[in-house]
Amino acid sequence: MIDGFGPVTPPDPDIRAAAAQRQQQLTKPVGALGRLEELGNWVGACQGVCPPEQFRRARVVVFAGDHGIARHGVSAYPSEVTAQMVANFRAGGAAVNALAAVAGATVRVVDIAVDAETDDVVGAHKVRRSSGSIDREDALTPEEIEAALAAGRAIADDEIDAGADLLVAGDMGIGNTTPATVLIATLTDTEPIRAVGRGTGIDDAGWSRKVAAIRDAMRRARPVAKDPVELLRVAGGADIAAMAGFLAHAASRRTPVILDGVVVTAAALIAEDLAAGARDWWLAGHRSTEPAHALALGRLRLEPLIDLGMRLGEGSGALTALPILRAAVATLAEMSTFAEAGVSTSDDSAEAEAARPDLTK
Repeated sequence: MIDGFGPVTPPDPDIRAAAAQRQQQLTKPVGALGRLEELGNWVGACQGVCPPEQFRRARVVVFAGDHGIARHGVSAYPSEVTAQMVANFRAGGAAVNALAAVAGATVRVVDIAVDAETDDVVGAHKVRRSSGSIDREDALTPEEIEAALAAGRAIADDEIDAGADLLVAGDMGIGNTTPATVLIATLTDTEPIRAVGRGTGIDDAGWSRKVAAIRDAMRRARPVAKDPVELLRVAGGADIAAMAGFLAHAASRRTPVILDGVVVTAAALIAEDLAAGARDWWLAGHRSTEPAHALALGRLRLEPLIDLGMRLGEGSGALTALPILRAAVATLAEMSTFAEAGVSTSDDSAEAEAARPDLTK
């Protein structure tokens, strides 16, 4: 157990087995709903009940933070956009708001390291204004990394204590795919050129600058690669650290989470090191176009629900996948069994065939 995280108890295996047994009794051929059946079984195991209950308070938390590396030409947008988008989230005008409404979720945005002043509601857990430029300096001080991890724990407690039964972690921060890629490439021992994507849509020159920045940051990160807290402090950022604390603590409190894109999944890699077994409480919502995202999902052994070429962040991919998870719960919980519906099964047909008299004799 590191820094107060864990232990993580896995989802209930007996309930998962009971759910799998129920799937075989529902009015459908065995396995006919494909992965929906596995997902329903997982939700039941997470809730500790079969059949599972439909999610009543799905909650998105968007972690916002700026990064000093954005000042060095690795993004197509200026850092000022982060604070502007925080205001947009609160006004209900962003993709995450539209998708949450469709998926039956609500949205909260938290300022962890936005390089601007925000009000107390958003900034109650603010650690600093912008994390350091990780190609040349540490992202955080020792005191700041502890504060960021504690913020993530506190935010998870806030939401779970308020009744959240499913969490979605989202991100907002210009330049944040750079530290995310550094973390993933370092932990998977991948060369920068194989891990770097286009982020917000940078051109070839911007991509080259991003590769160079990630290469330099990885040189600084490698000596601390075995220590998840130090790795976050040196090469991550306050927002990513808070996400890692959030994901680890949610798992320790037995609350399922849908992961979003590359930034959230980078935090998840660290969270699994902070609280071993946390990954059993997570579902990969989607696969983004960022090469590092596929690397991280492979390391976590998580198969995404959808692959639509998305790369927005905010929790958008996870929210697009949420209706699929709701469908998995609905089919397992609301379908009739063969016995309840009075529908014959293949076993019934076999018994009837065996009982039929042989008229050839």
